[in-house]
Amino acid sequence: MTSRAQARLILPFLVLLLSAVIFFSLVNSKTERQKPVLSEKIWQIDVVTAKLQELSPALTLYGRIESPEQLKAAAPGGGIVKNVFVRNGARVSEGQRLVTLDRRDFDAALLQAEADLRDIENQIAELGIRHESNKSSLKTERNLLALAETEVERLVKLQQQNLSADTALNSARSELGRQQLAVTSRELDVDSYPARQQILIARQDRAKAQLAQARLAMNRSDLRAPFDAIVSEVAVAAGDRVSLGQLLISLFPVQALEIRAHLPINYIESVQQAIARGAQLEARVAGRDDLGSLPVLRLAGEAEATGIDVYFDIDAAEDQLRPGELLPLSLRLPAESNVYAVPYQAIYGNSRIYLVAEQRLKAIEVITVGQARGDDGQVLVLIRSDAISPGDQISVTHLPNAVSGLKVKTGDD
Repeated sequence: MTSRAQARLILPFLVLLLSAVIFFSLVNSKTERQKPVLSEKIWQIDVVTAKLQELSPALTLYGRIESPEQLKAAAPGGGIVKNVFVRNGARVSEGQRLVTLDRRDFDAALLQAEADLRDIENQIAELGIRHESNKSSLKTERNLLALAETEVERLVKLQQQNLSADTALNSARSELGRQQLAVTSRELDVDSYPARQQILIARQDRAKAQLAQARLAMNRSDLRAPFDAIVSEVAVAAGDRVSLGQLLISLFPVQALEIRAHLPINYIESVQQAIARGAQLEARVAGRDDLGSLPVLRLAGEAEATGIDVYFDIDAAEDQLRPGELLPLSLRLPAESNVYAVPYQAIYGNSRIYLVAEQRLKAIEVITVGQARGDDGQVLVLIRSDAISPGDQISVTHLPNAVSGLKVKTGDD
């Protein structure tokens, strides 16, 4: 074999060997990549130092203005509305005419009641006259009975002497029986007089009541304001037909307004104790300094599962307020001892905060007592818990992913 043929056989092996050498040299020369090291994320937060205090919490309530003396005037009977003299929201004075009904709808009932009463009175008078007549007739009937008895005795003696016929005696005895029945009937009339008189007197009283009711309905058909008030509703218009008891108009005295708010169940005991001690609990309306302080009047007679209604007195000028209006109230509660004041951002779910210990969060369940304002005017939440000690660090940064054990750092770290 020639050298040229040998070179052609060796050349492919040389190329393969060179390629392998180049590949391994490139692999061995590759730079080593460092494995990533995982590090725990640290959250930046702000904290406050827990400090035991005695503070008077303020509770935010939402009250509705009501009037316990609100008057709802109803129709005294069926009829047609003749005139309406006022409109909704009008200021009216005592005695001012409000609504009138057509009097003709009440005339017939009044005339009938008067006629019924006169009829009963005439029956009572007739009964008295008849009673006097019965007493006089009874005397006559008894005299006739005595004569009939005497006649029978006389005829009996004559018959015993065979001087009288049987027919005469029988006739006398029949007359005696009829007279006895007449006396009994007349005595019954006389004896039953008191009972019949009481029956008629009862009917007379009923007729008088019906007459008084008819007159009252007639008077009420001309409706007038019983006191200085503001009209809150006009339910009819001239020409409307109304029925008995249908609402005509509603009005309220401005001097008799009060505010009703719902007190949460957590605060019932402290408020009741304060009222029992004679403490003056007051609330103020946010943004309404003109209304001044509103003292607590009373608690509702019945509580609910969520709390109890509390009533506040309000002394408002005319046209300042209306029933149904909603007002935000700030109720100053009795002072609470052993409480901590924290910003709202520190509260999770209204009952949980987080302490910071060794750069870790620790969840603590707390009781919310109320709220108060700090020296800088910031609204603070008052909380109480045996798991908090004075000097503890409380997180005031609201973290959406806050859990116990989360690593944090404070602004001082």
